[in-house]
Amino acid sequence: MPRLFVGLGAIAALIGVALGAFGAHGLEGRVSPERVETFRTGVAYQMYHALALLVVGWAAAQGWGPSLHWAGYCFVTGIVIFSGSLYVLVLSDTGWLGAITPLGGVAFIAGWALLAWAAFTGG
Repeated sequence: MPRLFVGLGAIAALIGVALGAFGAHGLEGRVSPERVETFRTGVAYQMYHALALLVVGWAAAQGWGPSLHWAGYCFVTGIVIFSGSLYVLVLSDTGWLGAITPLGGVAFIAGWALLAWAAFTGG
């Protein structure tokens, strides 16, 4: 399991860097400055949680407990729903997707809570 989360974290970071470059160079002048900022928010949260996945992988290798697996899955879910919905919203100008973005935020919060639980209890 540690390798899964380290691998997913590395892939999420790789994609985050590529999307960050695209947002910086490919979106300017094509979408409004507000939409560019929305895209950057998606990239930032993807990168934060890519790093969180690396931490989950490391902690799982240390034997911190089964809560870590759920934390990792929550971080992956959050990246897909939160960041993914922001990317699609910007690229397709589909405003209704903003309504599902908070579900990704809830997944991020749950992931951090589970990581804290594993750190404090070993569970």
